[in-house]
Amino acid sequence: MRHHLKQIGLLGGGPAALFMYKRLIGSGLNDFEITIIEKSDRLGAGVPYSKAGAKPEHITNVSGNEIPEIVTSVKDWIRNSPPELLEQFDMQPELFNDFKVMPRLLFGKYLEAQFTLLRNEARRAGISTKILFKTMVTDISDDVVEEKVTVYTQGGESFKFDQVVICTGHNWPKKFEGKVNNWFDSPYPPNKLDKKISYPVAIKGSSLTAIDAVRTLSRCNGTFSKNEDNVYSYELRKGSENFRLVMHSIGGLFPAIRFHLEDTHLSLYKPLTDEEVSKSKAQHESFIPLDYIFERVFKQPLKEHKPEFYNEIKDLSIEDFVTRMMSLRERLDAFELLKSELAEADKSIKRQQSILWKEMLGSLSYAMNYPAKYLSAEDMMRLKKVLMPLISIVIAYVPQSSCRELLALYNAGVLDLIAVDKNSSVEPAEEGGAIYSFVDVEGQEQNVHYNMFVDAVGQPPFMLKDFPFEGLIKGGTVSAAYLQFKSSEEGAKEKAGANPLITHDSQGNYFMQVPGININDAFQVLDKYGVNNTRVYIMAVPYIAGLNPDYSGLDFCEAASERILKAMLNTEIAPVDKLV
Repeated sequence: MRHHLKQIGLLGGGPAALFMYKRLIGSGLNDFEITIIEKSDRLGAGVPYSKAGAKPEHITNVSGNEIPEIVTSVKDWIRNSPPELLEQFDMQPELFNDFKVMPRLLFGKYLEAQFTLLRNEARRAGISTKILFKTMVTDISDDVVEEKVTVYTQGGESFKFDQVVICTGHNWPKKFEGKVNNWFDSPYPPNKLDKKISYPVAIKGSSLTAIDAVRTLSRCNGTFSKNEDNVYSYELRKGSENFRLVMHSIGGLFPAIRFHLEDTHLSLYKPLTDEEVSKSKAQHESFIPLDYIFERVFKQPLKEHKPEFYNEIKDLSIEDFVTRMMSLRERLDAFELLKSELAEADKSIKRQQSILWKEMLGSLSYAMNYPAKYLSAEDMMRLKKVLMPLISIVIAYVPQSSCRELLALYNAGVLDLIAVDKNSSVEPAEEGGAIYSFVDVEGQEQNVHYNMFVDAVGQPPFMLKDFPFEGLIKGGTVSAAYLQFKSSEEGAKEKAGANPLITHDSQGNYFMQVPGININDAFQVLDKYGVNNTRVYIMAVPYIAGLNPDYSGLDFCEAASERILKAMLNTEIAPVDKLV
């Protein structure tokens, strides 16, 4: 009989927990027991791939070849799935291949099946797994003396663990929803948008989250059809004659369309090694320059794989490169650009040829996750202001079917996209809906009332004060995330500009608070002294966004779970730099 088995808790049972569970099962060890605490009644799907975040019309923006290996491939799973399941999604297994996207709800079924297969592997390996369904975690506390983490649940129970990984996933807070009629703080769960209406609807945003809202609302008030050339059309239903969708976005731009991606794990680029990170920090006063990451991760692979394009941009700064790439998008009408990019994407997929600079930009975004915590505050501000707007547009990878629907709605006179300024605002209207205030492209102030409003800008990041587990805050286990200014003069200038996120220490060093809590490369939480906690790890994306600017997706889950496992199993912990 085995004694003193380590108790590991996975708080949440979505995709992040799935990859963490996979790592634990595949570790080759079995001296631990795993407890998974999940608020819903199923594992694997999380919010994006369940009814909490999707309906049948919602499609993944990744294909089978881009999904990190779990137990079985998507293609093999679909070919061996019950016909009655596939019929629900009009899926013909003989026509499916690794380069196709799929309904998000079907993908959720796949992830759930992978969890079941992993649980079977755990049994064979002699690892005990306890699942607590329909159980909400309400608080967490850490006892440094006992060296145990206590997890409290809504039912009044508590559980002690040696280590926990917080995998609580997406969180869509409600500000006015439920208080103001026809105001929605997010499009999720999407069934709340099942409304037959005959008036314009304001949607804030134009990326994937906004497109989710469009796909749902449009189906409630009309029907799509397509001809033999795969051209979509749209017709309003009787009673919805005045239905319109009005999307609002800064710059009035749609995100880029999904094209053929060469590789799931972005093999065309080589991520920064630990040695490169250490060397760069040593050369730059413990910082990693954004320009170095841009050159090393983006430009250099282009030099090898796309020398013509590299020669065109090799001497461009980040600012000049972004200006060049955005200029065409800003000059053209958004729907004309959408149409031309759809043709480009169709050609890319048909020929199975990537649009390499776009793929490498995705690689750059992914590769910045880990060194981002070593950026200076100046470079983080520059990243957010200059580079991320381009990256967020290019790597959205909007499925082609979504683009065809957007064009069909536009051609039917049902969809508009309005460019708003950065100072635009939305306020609840007394009679319901919202007042959208903005300056239009002609410089005219607009104050437009909409009977219905949907905030669809995506997952908001949270500050320390929004962290849901008060016990870890009160106990000092977690702390706010900060980045140091390389130049004290720049920090002082920002503070003088009344930026509330800027602070300084007694040595005259200036720091900028960024969203979320402080973590190290192993996703261990850090206290206010920068000391890592070997018992508490976090993969909950809304609460680590400040130090992980591109933190979503299954690739993130796979990479983060590997780092966490190494820290869990080893006693060596990486040192912490630049403490506040």
